[in-house]
Amino acid sequence: MTTETKGTQQVQQASPEAELHLHQRGHIIQQPGTIRNLPIALDSAARLANSKSLNLLLADTIQLYHMYKKHHWQVAGHTFYQLHLLFDKHAEEQEALIDLIAERVQQLGDIALGMPSDVVKNTRVENPPQGAEEVPVMVDRLLEAHEIIIKAARELANQAEENGDYRTNDMMASEVLRANEMQVWFVGEHVVATPAVEAHNPNS
Repeated sequence: MTTETKGTQQVQQASPEAELHLHQRGHIIQQPGTIRNLPIALDSAARLANSKSLNLLLADTIQLYHMYKKHHWQVAGHTFYQLHLLFDKHAEEQEALIDLIAERVQQLGDIALGMPSDVVKNTRVENPPQGAEEVPVMVDRLLEAHEIIIKAARELANQAEENGDYRTNDMMASEVLRANEMQVWFVGEHVVATPAVEAHNPNS
């Protein structure tokens, strides 16, 4: 332990073992698209193929999460209250899927890609404008994003079943598809043009 003098005050410094090692950089220990040798009884070709598909799905899911948060903040009009809450609830559910998908990439021996630059490069979901849009447009964008994710999840479920990755197959069916299909139902009902106050009278 050393003593440093600051003016008339003496300050005791912590021992070197207790100090933080700051400003560190090093070499990359694994590049994306490479597979570690993991003892999970699944060949590397299958793990690489599925992890690549998972990373694309990860980018789409992150994009959808941010769209839900954007719409949660910017929604306006007579449906503000219910949509403000619903969009936030769906964002939380998508955030849970993000972690699930990314961890599966790592479990397969690849590298999960989740930085903003990765999302911009890999997502198949159209980027919305910065400004606030009308509610029907917000809903339509969300439904389009969900359909892209659902289609990709079905394709990956089939791919994973064919190459013996039953855990990824199960995750697509029991987690990703279940959550996204449920959200499509809840969001989609907000663009059904049913009367809100007075029913249509077929006899009038």
